[in-house]
Amino acid sequence: MSITVDDALRVFSPPLPLAVAYSGGADSTALLLACAEKWPGQVSAWHVHHGLQAAAGDFATHCEAVCAQLQVPLQVTRVMAKHAPGESPEDAARTARYEAFRALALAERGQSAIKSIALAQHADDQVETMLLALSRGAGLPGLSAMPVNWQRDGVLYCRPILQVPALAIRAWLARRGATFIEDPSNTDERFTRNRIRARLLPALAEAFPQFRETFARSARHAAQAQLLLNEVARDDLQALGHPPAIKALQSLSPARQANVLRHWLRVDHQATPSAAQLEQLLSQVAACTTRGHQIHLKIASGHVTRVGDCLHYAG
Repeated sequence: MSITVDDALRVFSPPLPLAVAYSGGADSTALLLACAEKWPGQVSAWHVHHGLQAAAGDFATHCEAVCAQLQVPLQVTRVMAKHAPGESPEDAARTARYEAFRALALAERGQSAIKSIALAQHADDQVETMLLALSRGAGLPGLSAMPVNWQRDGVLYCRPILQVPALAIRAWLARRGATFIEDPSNTDERFTRNRIRARLLPALAEAFPQFRETFARSARHAAQAQLLLNEVARDDLQALGHPPAIKALQSLSPARQANVLRHWLRVDHQATPSAAQLEQLLSQVAACTTRGHQIHLKIASGHVTRVGDCLHYAG
């Protein structure tokens, strides 16, 4: 039996006060209603006005009306979410939202400062994220999909309804007679995620009725495996040194070399190599058997070079 909104909120116990990311759509409306009922006076709503469609102003007006009725404070933040060349509109909007949340969290100080931010992604969103990751040939970080909780800028981010199917959320709202916005962009099949929602999820439901639960379990397994790889990488990098010594790196298996190099680049330099770039780097490390062998490879927005007996990265 699928988990319900009430089941999810029963076990949701974040530090208070809590902000709910509120778009006005079905999912965030259910989350806001449930949280406001559970913690009256401890919940506020944050609405990000992306300015990407003509109806965005109407969305904000709707959110203001709902929050006034619930007696929940509302913060509306306007952002510029136009995507750069090579960036998807969804990624640009997501980045703008998190920048807005960060600014709002930092603006609130003292005892009344927001301790947690609740986001309304649900079980269908999690499946869509996994399918997108698979389509891109992602590794364990991508297959882990979205975490339930994580810390950023001293605030706990939470996805309390991540295990609740979209249909269960709609049913919960219908029983309450709650109103919400239907964003027309959610049915635009020019966007890959919308095509997955419209075409793949119904086919999966027909072939594998429990796919939401089994996909979520796979995502948890992937996340657990990635945590273990991170632990191994930290230990290996401690032994190799910062920056890593080439000869010591060569003593590791190719899989551990790849793991520790990804970790070093990501943690020390905020750089994520592509599969092809990492393969090239491993090949160069293997070939580096003489003093005169040079390494100079583009990785992300910088370069990995050989300096003496070690690898160095410069952005």
